Amino acid sequence: MAEPKYIETPSGRRIAYHLTSGTGPTLVFLGGFKSDMEGTKAIHLESWCKSQGRGFLRFDYSGHGQSSGEFTDGSIGDWAEDAMHALANLTDGKLLLVGSSMGGWISLLCAKAMPERLAGLVTIAAAPDFTEDSMWAGFTDAQKDELSQNGQVALPSDYGEPYIITKRLIEDGRSHLVLRAPLELPFPTRFLQGTNDTDVDMSVALRLLDHATGPDMRLVLLKGGDHRFSDPDALQLLEDAINNVLQVIS
Repeated sequence: MAEPKYIETPSGRRIAYHLTSGTGPTLVFLGGFKSDMEGTKAIHLESWCKSQGRGFLRFDYSGHGQSSGEFTDGSIGDWAEDAMHALANLTDGKLLLVGSSMGGWISLLCAKAMPERLAGLVTIAAAPDFTEDSMWAGFTDAQKDELSQNGQVALPSDYGEPYIITKRLIEDGRSHLVLRAPLELPFPTRFLQGTNDTDVDMSVALRLLDHATGPDMRLVLLKGGDHRFSDPDALQLLEDAINNVLQVIS
């Protein structure tokens, strides 16, 4: 396995990345909450881009994977800053962002901050505003008290050890909500969602579709698809969505 390269953000965080050179628009994979760039979707897309001679970037947010920092020190704002710094300093020309789960939220923040760089957007079980609408809204009074008093609360996870949710994560998330103000996506946009996703409910995808505005926006549902969205049918649907965007902008 090739060793990653690193780029340092203005805040001093070292971001690990793998960049494949090729034609544009460059595809960029933005991973999910406590995920990393070695996941099935990221590696699949890298191989797919290499087979087509297309540029591709995958990276780890700070506190994730091979990047510096502790996960519990991070926040949505930090991870969005990591992503935007990587995009600005590692890529040229137009980009096609592929955001998975939390990466869907991060990709929407990137779209708001640098719309002129984006040729298109594909999200997979996008989870915009999840710190507020899923975590905080789902906390019991006891969990809210624990967060307030101890600065963190542990949530069970289907993917291993519990998630440690910090007060900073919740409070910082409120500064980066995208479903409370106009969200213009002026490029081809494809939202992908599995109907059996137990982490991000299908209603989130419908809310995002209803809230955002843009000239070419579609929601594609995969019946029986789960949150991982990594089985052969899901990966084929992901390829199809990317190809569709590339055809539209070519």
